[in-house]
Amino acid sequence: MTHPAQPKASHFINGEYVEDTSGTPIPVIYAATGEQIATVYAATPAIVEQALSTAKEAQKAWAKMTGTERGRILRRAADIMRERNHELSVLETYDTGKPLQETLVADATSGADALEYFGGLAGSLTGEHIPMGEDWVYTVREALGLCVGIGAWNYPTQIACWKGAPALACGNSMVFKPSETTPLCALKVAEILHEAGAPAGIYNVIQGMGEVGGALVTDPRVDKVSLTGSVPTGKKVYAAAAAGMKHVTMELGGKSPLIIFDDADIDNAVGGAINGNFYSSGQVCSNGTRVFVQKGIKEKFLARLAERTGNAILGDPMDEATSFGPMVTENQMNIVLGYIEKGKEEGARVVCGGARADMPGYYIQPTVFADVTDDMTIAREEIFGPVMSVLDFDTEEEVIARANDTEFGLSAGVFTSDFTRAHRVIGQLEAGSCFINSYNDAPVEAPFGGVKASGVGRENSKEAIKHFSQVKSVYVRMGDVEAAF
Repeated sequence: MTHPAQPKASHFINGEYVEDTSGTPIPVIYAATGEQIATVYAATPAIVEQALSTAKEAQKAWAKMTGTERGRILRRAADIMRERNHELSVLETYDTGKPLQETLVADATSGADALEYFGGLAGSLTGEHIPMGEDWVYTVREALGLCVGIGAWNYPTQIACWKGAPALACGNSMVFKPSETTPLCALKVAEILHEAGAPAGIYNVIQGMGEVGGALVTDPRVDKVSLTGSVPTGKKVYAAAAAGMKHVTMELGGKSPLIIFDDADIDNAVGGAINGNFYSSGQVCSNGTRVFVQKGIKEKFLARLAERTGNAILGDPMDEATSFGPMVTENQMNIVLGYIEKGKEEGARVVCGGARADMPGYYIQPTVFADVTDDMTIAREEIFGPVMSVLDFDTEEEVIARANDTEFGLSAGVFTSDFTRAHRVIGQLEAGSCFINSYNDAPVEAPFGGVKASGVGRENSKEAIKHFSQVKSVYVRMGDVEAAF
């Protein structure tokens, strides 16, 4: 008997499931137990070709439809996704190991929000009329063409929708490659879009590792590449896309600062630090992993943080009482454990956690380090696991300089009851997605993305439309043409 997570086939191309078992087998491992629950096969060159050629061909007719017609299909897909939220959440938990308590409210629901939002915008995508005396200029917002999406393993359903929804709303087609670690969920997104009425070939999913991604990114038929991943991967993909003069969106990593002033509400600040470090077992690119706490409240903050972190329930992710799940893979767990050892070696103080949990699967205890200094490895490198670094600070000027002293610039947060200070500090922080008295909210209505090494472009909101379309301008002369001869 096959596991319920086993997909009908490895790929979804031209409106149907497609299998080619001559590709490299990719085992799907359930992070809570370490057991293999499914197998998919990496795309062969023939599969890559099939996906790209059908997507290129299908795009022309899709772009000719009205935005309202395209939007209706996206909104129908959002409805189907919400109706099936439970089964999609179970699949997300199998794919990632994230607790069902979390996936039920954060994953397919977020994907459905994106489909609904961009479905609603699709009919409103217009150009403008620019009067030039008796002449005039008009602009037309056009699709880019064929877009490639490359996903990360932490939010497989959400990322498939965050990239697909604006791309399709603008009249593009997409070939999406999920992470080889979490290959299951994107197939369901493709299936649902097709069921909702998206023409065959408009949204395709193929599996594979780096070489499949490379084949997609360098293909001359591809007009746009949108990647969610690490900074090193982003630099490689950006360079490869630039060689073909392709449009790109890069949503990369971070080492974001969360600044807590001594007038902050302690419980809210602790809640923000927990959301910004331990949600999804810390596997979130925008996490506020450098928590700067003003010295006056340091010990009070740490005591309350340790108390509340002790309430985390590590257990079977399929049990809705579980509030903290495993790392996505054994490899990722070992990387994070290596960082924890470095933190200890370099003199940081373990407040709680600091070890692998004594249970099957890839669980690490939620870990808090105090007395962390700016030069420690755990304060400089993205860990991508449940490891919080708490740093002390004295003054506002000092903490702004230290917060900005990083190659990254994805997110930043401030907790304070002084709203003037909140806006003043956020105004000086070098980050794209910021929070005041909150952390890690990512509604589809708000732009999401980073500055510096954390990426280029924005996902979500009206900003995403600009990244999946281009503007044609047309000058119309009403009178005679003058020329020098």
